[in-house]
Amino acid sequence: MAQIITSVKGTRDFYPEDMAVRNWIYQKMREVSELYGYVEFDGPFLERIDLYAAKSGEELVKEQAFVFPDRSGDLITLRPELTPSLARMIAQKQKQLVFPQRWWSFGPFWRYERPQKGRTREFFQWNVDMLGADSPESDAELIAVCASFFKMVGLSPEQVKIYINSRELMDMVLRRLGIEPQLKMVIFRLIDKKDKLSSQEWQDLALSMGLTQSQFSGLKDALNDRNLWKETDSLMRIINILEKMNLGKYIVFDPQIIRGLDYYTGVVFEARDMDKEGRAILGGGHYGNLVGDVGGELLPGVGFAMGDVMLRLVLEKYNCLPEFLNTSAKVMVTVFDDSLYFDSLEVANQLRNANIPTILVNDKQKIQKQFKFADRIGIPIVLVLGPEEKINNQITVKNLKTRNQENVVIDNLVIFIKDQLA
Repeated sequence: MAQIITSVKGTRDFYPEDMAVRNWIYQKMREVSELYGYVEFDGPFLERIDLYAAKSGEELVKEQAFVFPDRSGDLITLRPELTPSLARMIAQKQKQLVFPQRWWSFGPFWRYERPQKGRTREFFQWNVDMLGADSPESDAELIAVCASFFKMVGLSPEQVKIYINSRELMDMVLRRLGIEPQLKMVIFRLIDKKDKLSSQEWQDLALSMGLTQSQFSGLKDALNDRNLWKETDSLMRIINILEKMNLGKYIVFDPQIIRGLDYYTGVVFEARDMDKEGRAILGGGHYGNLVGDVGGELLPGVGFAMGDVMLRLVLEKYNCLPEFLNTSAKVMVTVFDDSLYFDSLEVANQLRNANIPTILVNDKQKIQKQFKFADRIGIPIVLVLGPEEKINNQITVKNLKTRNQENVVIDNLVIFIKDQLA
């Protein structure tokens, strides 16, 4: 027996059940996005690596991006994220657009990472951004979109939380501690690694980066201060807005939330399973001038991204996914025998023309076997057109859920089926 060729490491096969989950997630993302007035867009799957080199960070560009030269020698990458593409697209039409712009997208992305639970090399991601917005109210709206999504898919505040912080607040903390401005991004990365290292390893790393013992102690105290948010008006405003929207139970201030991307300048946030299992479900924040960094004019914005891999794990854990159906059909038309095939075909076409999803049996099988097949794949209604039914211009309708059976005049079939499915 020949060996089956395996899929590429870090990619996934989407069998019908997986595709149903992906489509359900996509539909919920669409519903929430449109509920807040966002419009769908997408960018190319291939971009120049220079686009990400501008602001995404050295780790993403040098270690995580799939980079290759095209035939002209230009370095091209499979897109590892969407925000820089969004910024480029806005910059190209900046003079023609009315701001703020509210855009959302859902599509595939690629990062060269070590595959593990909650992390693949190919994944789908929901992106939501508001461009031309520079206020706590706008920041609060994006966080509200996240919380509203969790609420819509059945994830409670006891199961997931959105942790928020502000890079401006952390800038203030670093200045107060006398930490040099050129060390800011280094210290932000240090904060981001706090939970990934032991206490001693984290302290040793901090001191090796140039912090004094006094500065390290001050930083440690700040990261343990859960009331630090009260020192900034913007975070107080954001939290107040979310509480007024009855979404406050999803929100927690956490001074350790810093986010790894270089372009964030204000509020940053990420969502996690309350059991702290796995990676963040989503991450986002306020960026001060990403559009300007790709050649446009000064334009602030705020946005977030949510990957489908970790999200699905959390939805499965808390039993939030809908039951999978093995078919999209609501009705199956049986074939009594070969002589009645075209009569059954006519009935199936009549139902399809009325927008009723219908399966017609194409294999020569006994009626009982046809019924068993319909029951196994979850079709609720089965029709039988035998010799007696044909003579009387009727069809037998059996509801497999209620086990009721009734003979219906064929001319009245569409109305009858629609009532059964209502």
